[in-house]
Amino acid sequence: MDKMGTPYTEMLNDTTVSGWQKIKTMMSEVKALIKIGIIHSNLITTFAGFWLAIYFSGASITSNWDKFILTMLGSALVIAGGCIFNNWYDVDIDPKMARTKKRPTVTGFFSLKAVLTMGIITTVIGLILLLLTTVEAAIFGFIGWFVYVVLYTMWSKRKTTLNTAVGSISGAMPPLIGWAAISPTYHIVPIIMFLIMFIWQTPHFLSLAMKKTEDYRSAGVPMLPVVYGFEMTKRQIVIYIICLLPLPFFLTSLGTTFVVIATILNIGWLILGFKGFYVKDDIKWANIIFIYSLNYLTIIFLLMIVVTLPIFS
Repeated sequence: MDKMGTPYTEMLNDTTVSGWQKIKTMMSEVKALIKIGIIHSNLITTFAGFWLAIYFSGASITSNWDKFILTMLGSALVIAGGCIFNNWYDVDIDPKMARTKKRPTVTGFFSLKAVLTMGIITTVIGLILLLLTTVEAAIFGFIGWFVYVVLYTMWSKRKTTLNTAVGSISGAMPPLIGWAAISPTYHIVPIIMFLIMFIWQTPHFLSLAMKKTEDYRSAGVPMLPVVYGFEMTKRQIVIYIICLLPLPFFLTSLGTTFVVIATILNIGWLILGFKGFYVKDDIKWANIIFIYSLNYLTIIFLLMIVVTLPIFS
């Protein structure tokens, strides 16, 4: 709805709605627009990259508090900008999917012109903030934004089942941003963090695609389970989980505790993956894989931080 009289302007002019209720409604719609859950999860990995750069460079986080604020806020705004652009571009297919049909771009709460403006402003401000840390951090931020908005949303999402792999490049950028803000030099740790994030996203999103197969089919989005079915999707999920197995052993500098726990998590996920070939309820299995993936990501990256705290190191 790209005109005056959007639900947003109508709400502001409605004298029967209290000011507090207007604020709550506004915040709820903004959170949906920027996909607050995606921002939260990505900021965990951004902070992990930032913290480990502090740890391995021997720097002090107290003397880099300004970079910390700039990195986290800049990353949040760039990610939000990408999500806003995604909502703006997908306004034609989002009404066809149950999980996206209530987004503010679909309901018209905000006009498309306003959404586009918000996407541009948040992206630009976010990149400027990252640039105030290091040029490399801003470059990684822009690459993540460009891949998500242009290569994923505008190109591959509607054309190929490889859209998940393309989007995974964007999702793996946050730890690189965090690391580069402190130490924009080569190190094996940020590379492995990138690979963990890149590989993790395929089983995560393919399990979601299995759960929402009919939604994606209705919207004409060629996700793997839509095009090739559940059996092929299960095999791909298992293959990607197997690819995670050796990665903890490249992070022995984080200590034995990290390597052991990360390996246990990988093996546990792989066992669940193999069970998918024998289950009768594919959707229930996909939901288990999806939930495990969320917990996996949180535990792995928080563990990276915990094992390098002064009390443990």
